[in-house]
Amino acid sequence: MDKAQSIRLKGLEISPPLLLAPMAGLTHSALRRLILEQGGIGLLSSEMLSAARLPSESPQLSPYLVRSPQETPLSYQLLVSREAEVAPAIAKLHTLGAEAIDLNLGCPAPTVRRMGAGSRLMEEPATVQGVVAAARRETGLPLTAKIRLGETLDEGKLRDFCRMLEGEGIDLLSVHARLRGEPFVRKPRWPWVGKIKGWLNIPVIANGGIFSVEDARNCLAQSGADGLMIGRAAAIHPSIFAELAHEVYNLGPEVGPVDRPALYLRFIELLEESFLPERRLGRLKEFTHYFAKNYPFGHRLASGVQSSGSLDQARERACAFFAKNEAGGADC
Repeated sequence: MDKAQSIRLKGLEISPPLLLAPMAGLTHSALRRLILEQGGIGLLSSEMLSAARLPSESPQLSPYLVRSPQETPLSYQLLVSREAEVAPAIAKLHTLGAEAIDLNLGCPAPTVRRMGAGSRLMEEPATVQGVVAAARRETGLPLTAKIRLGETLDEGKLRDFCRMLEGEGIDLLSVHARLRGEPFVRKPRWPWVGKIKGWLNIPVIANGGIFSVEDARNCLAQSGADGLMIGRAAAIHPSIFAELAHEVYNLGPEVGPVDRPALYLRFIELLEESFLPERRLGRLKEFTHYFAKNYPFGHRLASGVQSSGSLDQARERACAFFAKNEAGGADC
């Protein structure tokens, strides 16, 4: 199967067609910069942003809005529960220099659903129709949406919902190929992404269960998706975009052996450059929860950092772990 090396949306080129998934506590400036330094990313993402709170947030003070000039192109994801929130939030994103805007229609977290947002909205297509129409009126930027497959495997209901999104002006649809209640351990339903692609004329991106080159190839073979969105694997293996760009899309150089301790220490440097001191340790703990999966005894790294009382202590404990668990030790 021939794979397009880029996606074009209203003047925005996503090349390679590899997108970072929005993830609370993870897809902040430090991780985005770390990924950029490795290469291969086509479109970066913010964490999900509350549309209700966004208009009053300061980009100088809010840790969710920290952004360096090199973080481009960057999509901002909005968590919306009602149409009235749309216009003020999008006006704020225009002032922030957003290059794309994504609507969160798939988050299954109970707190989000209780707000009437995320995957809860897939059960209210009329509300979603109003939200998307309002968003389309307010911006000429690429407007995207991220969904799951729904509550149950209902082909007709899902088809009508996706066609409605396209009809109201969504330019690209990302699909997490699981039902709302299915956990991450459940194998994603990639062929269903292919069903959605067959119904629509806009690009469709596959998300869920992609942790390696082999996973990416299998996903594309089963789904025929126009691109891939990477979530948790981006924190476990920040060079995955560079690997997929080279191995799957024949773009960029071959990726050599990854110096994992150096990568981890660079992430700490980026936290120090990006955030106030009180904002750093929590983000390191969140990142380490995933990064530790690189190691057979990674739970020791995760627990050591989790119980640290300061960034310096976390760094020391991580270096001690690397010294014992990396071939040839680690240069800390």
